[in-house]
Amino acid sequence: MMALNLNNILILAPLAGYTDLPFRSVVKEFGADLTVSEMISSHALAFKNKRTEKMLQKAPNESPYSVQVSGSTPQIMVQAIERLNLEKDIDIIDFNCGCPAPKVSHHGNGSGLLKNLPHLVAMLKLIREYSKTPYTSVKVRIGFDKKIPLEIAHALNDAPVDFVVVHGRTKIDGYKKECIDYDSIALMKKILNKPLVANGEIDCPQKAKEVLQHTGADGLMIGRAALAMPWIFAMIKECLHMDFVQEVGLRYQIALKHLEKMVEFYGQRGVIIYRKNLHHYSKGLEGASEFRDKVNRVDNQEEMCCLIEDFFKNFLR
Repeated sequence: MMALNLNNILILAPLAGYTDLPFRSVVKEFGADLTVSEMISSHALAFKNKRTEKMLQKAPNESPYSVQVSGSTPQIMVQAIERLNLEKDIDIIDFNCGCPAPKVSHHGNGSGLLKNLPHLVAMLKLIREYSKTPYTSVKVRIGFDKKIPLEIAHALNDAPVDFVVVHGRTKIDGYKKECIDYDSIALMKKILNKPLVANGEIDCPQKAKEVLQHTGADGLMIGRAALAMPWIFAMIKECLHMDFVQEVGLRYQIALKHLEKMVEFYGQRGVIIYRKNLHHYSKGLEGASEFRDKVNRVDNQEEMCCLIEDFFKNFLR
């Protein structure tokens, strides 16, 4: 791969159950500079879980490509990294230290590592020592049950990572919109001796501009906003603004293309997996609730295509 350019980089955040290969390939077509796999457990990698093998695959247009791993047991992590070393197409290994889900954090993984910063740094050193990928990174929150951005930043200065992604909430904040704290991200940026990417509540070009200016971040990571608007990366880069008909037309085109990619990757099972994506593509449109009810009963690609066409064309006449 080419040298990683972090200046104003736009990254698709890893989202469990959503950022699989088909979705990432769609987002790449709309200007995402870097895509990241769904979070993969180090245990699943170490013990060669079959589902994990499919999660590692990348699309032809995914370059650079990052795989995110979670875990806190050194011996298991070494085995996981050795498994990843067998893959030729991984450019970055990202270490998850931000997941707030209880089933992850309560076992000392994800955001649970923020309660033990020396161990967090030791794990990052271990990953760098054993990994053959050109780059490594880490994603953190600004604390576990209280904000400790300065302590986290100072600790990460001792970690051999190429960049840091900071989500501007603590673990206990979850995803509460009112809890987002860009001031803490700005504090971390002043201390860190490596590039910082800001994450959290970035949902339009204006918000992206404000967050970059406020935090001084080198780039942005966008997650949930991309589920309904995979084109948000192009909007930010080109300061695009669309009227209602243009946006609905784009939703319609992407909905059909995404469905096709899902079936190519998963087979007919992809139609069922795709239902949740259509919930996002129809969000905010009149009749969306009824449309979702119909979608949830369909398991055939041809029938799903007809539903999509009938729903979206109502707004394009």
